[in-house]
Amino acid sequence: MDRRLQVFIAAGILALFAIAGTSLVAFTHAVTKARIEANERETLLRNLSALVPSESVDNDMVIDTLEVSDPELLGAPTTTVYRGRRQGEPVAAVLTTRVPNGYSGPIKLLVAVRYDGSLGGVRVISHKETPGLGDKVEESRSDWIHGFTGKSLGNPPLDKWKVKRDGGVFDQFTGATITPRSIVAAVRKTLLYVQDHKDALYDKQAASDGVKGEG
Repeated sequence: MDRRLQVFIAAGILALFAIAGTSLVAFTHAVTKARIEANERETLLRNLSALVPSESVDNDMVIDTLEVSDPELLGAPTTTVYRGRRQGEPVAAVLTTRVPNGYSGPIKLLVAVRYDGSLGGVRVISHKETPGLGDKVEESRSDWIHGFTGKSLGNPPLDKWKVKRDGGVFDQFTGATITPRSIVAAVRKTLLYVQDHKDALYDKQAASDGVKGEG
């Protein structure tokens, strides 16, 4: 067989393998991405239902959202707000608060604030805190995160929104004070944001028009 023909055939085979490999990677990426998105949605729905019981709302909170911006109080350039309503009336707002100053990096929260200003609850959705110490903020590790439920800016008083080591009412962890201290501060700031922007967060016109606003 002519050497040039052999080279041509070999190059063709290599090209086919390259195309097949690229296609396989692209297919795997697409499938994996879809699975990750589905898992994230399932986790979000589960957390939203835990923070705002499904029987208390009749709208789709995943769709009824608003993008707001207040890095100083909410910890990120943009924050998604999931809004719960019943018969058109506001029930609660769940904000994706970011804690920028965790011990090992940023911590992402879901903070549910009822329309009366009290907390429906708080959940940690991602973090890089030290296993066995800072990771006690996870619901699966301890019940510490449940201590926020029912609290508000008046309960405890604003100056008591600290860990006990700093003169507040919230527990800290042995050997890990920075993590709970940061989360307490972030939840307090979230409540302040909601208090200052309550009407805008529940604006029905923005919800029906799909408008993205800045609280």
